Amino acid sequence: MLDTMTMTKTAGAFCGAFLVFLLGKFAAEKIYDMEHHGHGDHGPAYVIDTGGSGDSGAEEDAGPPFAELYAMADVGSGERVFGKCRACHSVEDGANGTGPYLHGVVNRDVDAASGYGYSGALAQVVDAWTPEALNAFLTSPKNYAPGTTMSFNGLAKPEDRANVIAYLDMTDGDMTEVAAPAEEAVDEATAEDGDAAEEEAHSEQ
Repeated sequence: MLDTMTMTKTAGAFCGAFLVFLLGKFAAEKIYDMEHHGHGDHGPAYVIDTGGSGDSGAEEDAGPPFAELYAMADVGSGERVFGKCRACHSVEDGANGTGPYLHGVVNRDVDAASGYGYSGALAQVVDAWTPEALNAFLTSPKNYAPGTTMSFNGLAKPEDRANVIAYLDMTDGDMTEVAAPAEEAVDEATAEDGDAAEEEAHSEQ
């Protein structure tokens, strides 16, 4: 049987342990408050850079216009790019494969390769394979002509598209000249009118 002294010591030990527990809990709460609320309105200590910017919605630089790229196109480079197409297409006149032959395709009517069975998807979006139409198609065939059976994903680089179209353009011996976009033509005409007016003003002085 426990005597009074032993009970007193046991009770005291329990109270002391409980007091230590309360003090520890109090200290932990103070530290937490200081970490999360004790710095006023200073905000986070650092910001993680996600690579975005306030003007992320702005359009990216589109690069040189297609007419300029086409005027500087490298037929030799285009022949090398065409290596990606050889599994399905031939530049030999009349030699259809998985895809239609591409001899003289530039400026040819769509769905005009003799003996090839087309899906009909292309005829719904374009009438003839102008360099500009081929450039748009080769960027993403499935987006340009939904329903096309062509499984090629497209050529991401504008230079590659200009080069391969120039190569295809030369298969029949003639190179097509691509006109500058309308807005560029207007700017050039305005500049020429300005030069002419300036020359006239000088001649009258």
